[in-house]
Amino acid sequence: MNDGELRFGICADVHKDIMHDADERLGVFIDRMNRERPDFIIQLGDFCRPYDYNRSFMDIWESFEGPRHHVLGNHDNDGGFSREDVLAYWSMPARFYSFDAGGRHFVVLDGNDVREGRPPGYPRFMAADQLEWLRRDLKETGRPTSLFSHQNLLGTDSPEEGIENGDSVRSLLEEENRRSGRRKVIACFSGHNHMDAHICVGGIHYVQVNSMSNYWMGGDYLRIRYGEEIDRDYPYIKYTAPYRDPLFGHVTLDADSGIRIRGVTSSFVGPS
Repeated sequence: MNDGELRFGICADVHKDIMHDADERLGVFIDRMNRERPDFIIQLGDFCRPYDYNRSFMDIWESFEGPRHHVLGNHDNDGGFSREDVLAYWSMPARFYSFDAGGRHFVVLDGNDVREGRPPGYPRFMAADQLEWLRRDLKETGRPTSLFSHQNLLGTDSPEEGIENGDSVRSLLEEENRRSGRRKVIACFSGHNHMDAHICVGGIHYVQVNSMSNYWMGGDYLRIRYGEEIDRDYPYIKYTAPYRDPLFGHVTLDADSGIRIRGVTSSFVGPS
């Protein structure tokens, strides 16, 4: 590592409970990270549900020889589990928390709070207690800061898939940069939408990381791609266009707060 640099491995939306080959995909990521030895790795949610039979999948994740961090996704407590069940299974310290590494500050957020009177579907909201905690946490650190969430924080710029009150979160981040008189909050990383994206708003970079496994196509594009036997055991794969290779990223934060992301190229398991 060069002076002032920090490196981390990042992946999102592995979807162990959808993909028949999720273990192999995660194994490729962990093998690469153990060779490259970043400062830490992080997954951005929709990882695996806390079933006993997913323990071997967790063992692969835990074979990384360094710090590992989790973000809660909207599908991780499907099947009647609570968020607390997932926290315990993953050994997460809390739904939202922060940590320091390499002279920098990192914040993990939970976009799955339930808003009173919300429409049907998965919640995508950050409640007042989380926002107040975030305000205090940012104020208490003097280090350059990046954030991680499952859903993006773009608010009305991404109304269908982002955090419902993302505008409020984003305003809080920009307010902290004004208060500190510098660009302290540098970047926000998210998953959830199964595609890569980048936008800079208010001097903060919002980076969306593709799924490790697939793009969700929906019921209008059903296709059995791996045979009848796999379809029987993993019936949701046919709703997706899977990627032939696992997708993930290797992020370098420079001393001057620059961001470099090295990704993986693949193709669809066609036709798509």
